[in-house]
Amino acid sequence: MAGILLMAHQPQASALEQSARHVFSRDPRCANYRLRSLDVEPDADPAELEQRARALVAETDDGNGVLILTDCLGATPANVAARLAQPGKIEVVAGANLPMLLRALCYCDSPLDALADKAVAGGSRGIARVGPPPPPDRQTPSQDDDLARLQDQQ
Repeated sequence: MAGILLMAHQPQASALEQSARHVFSRDPRCANYRLRSLDVEPDADPAELEQRARALVAETDDGNGVLILTDCLGATPANVAARLAQPGKIEVVAGANLPMLLRALCYCDSPLDALADKAVAGGSRGIARVGPPPPPDRQTPSQDDDLARLQDQQ
């Protein structure tokens, strides 16, 4: 099972970890997830941060590699994570959000490159504009909803 390290501006990494553990709290696999977080404090020393990140990667890796999810491309967490990247061993994805993490956890048994792709897909599919539902008189029935079509015809 691939490990997952969250590296983000404080407190986002630990908050994402806690949220994922909450969502999957009833999943018996949750206790086995190789999930760690590293919150980056303001004015963190990048060299010290890199050492801490390397230690967490070593702790998290069971031989199947580690996916590092960071919050913001070009920011300190992502820049430090990029120094750790090793194709096939350590993959890095920026733009971390909860749907991305949940998708990665669901596919943590996948090969590392496929896991990175699943994480990106989960993250982007988890972003949508949300508004109020249309009024009942403006809702269009689903093509598969025969009852709604019959009611609409009456």
